[in-house]
Amino acid sequence: MMNLSELAQEHSARERSAQERASQEQTLQDRSESGDTLTAEGERLLPLANMCAMTVDLEDYFQVSAFESFSDREQWQQFECRVEANTEKLLNLFEQHQIHATFFVLGWIAEHYPQLIKSIAKAGHEIASHGYDHQRVHHLSRQGFAADIRRSKALLEDTGGVAVQGYRAPSFSISERTPWAYDELANAGYRYSSSVYPVKHDHYGSPLLPRFAFLAHPDVLEVPISTLQLMGKNFPIGGGGYFRLYPETLMQWALRRFHRQAQQPYIFYIHPWELDPKQPRPFQLSKKTQFRHYLNLHKTEPRIARLLSKYPWRRMDELFLDKNEQG
Repeated sequence: MMNLSELAQEHSARERSAQERASQEQTLQDRSESGDTLTAEGERLLPLANMCAMTVDLEDYFQVSAFESFSDREQWQQFECRVEANTEKLLNLFEQHQIHATFFVLGWIAEHYPQLIKSIAKAGHEIASHGYDHQRVHHLSRQGFAADIRRSKALLEDTGGVAVQGYRAPSFSISERTPWAYDELANAGYRYSSSVYPVKHDHYGSPLLPRFAFLAHPDVLEVPISTLQLMGKNFPIGGGGYFRLYPETLMQWALRRFHRQAQQPYIFYIHPWELDPKQPRPFQLSKKTQFRHYLNLHKTEPRIARLLSKYPWRRMDELFLDKNEQG
């Protein structure tokens, strides 16, 4: 397994390669009468800078990592379920905008709400794994992690009737502390991960890891959440709480700058509970946690609708896997 230094070297090599590919694709684009990018074989593609992946971390409001000290997993069934109705909001928005997304789903959700997973798959969205019950990777042993990702993969495939190729660690918790994680993902049959957020945050983040897709294992591609680099620092622009925190005009500016600066696909994520300002508030939380979780929930649905209308969105497997690998 590569260490952090080797990952950084791999990232540098891939960045050089990506720059070369972008230059080649720009030349082909200039030759295209329609303005679309063409491959050397003449296949019509979206311009590289405009490709975006829409992803959903499918969990309910009481399952977030910030609540885990209050929310006993053995008691989850006692909480009011909101995930079905909130996911339906997202599915309706995606349908209206003719978008197919990737849903990183908890195995627990598939186990308790199988019809929801069937509906997502039937609508043409990708089903990927978010682990079984939202345990952060560094809280598990290697053996525990292996069991978790295999259990969730089997549940999702049995329920959705599709192959599960992708994985996202709860709270982006694959890092230099878990060097064995990619080996176990490969052994379990996963083809890609989106478990790194290269920012500095008190609950997650690996700011020294690469910003763009890199081979973390010969058989596993890691696709980090998108960041904007300013003054040598990575700023989070990939969704979640920051999407609710930033003014909408600032977010739009950041995305435009990202596309000009990075020439890489943009990776965005959202949770269904972020569209639910009336969700229950059963826990006595610190002011900081309350601020992070509940900020601007009433603005999320109209904001995401506007975001969906501005860019061409794709599933993760469509952007990062070969056609014969897609589920």
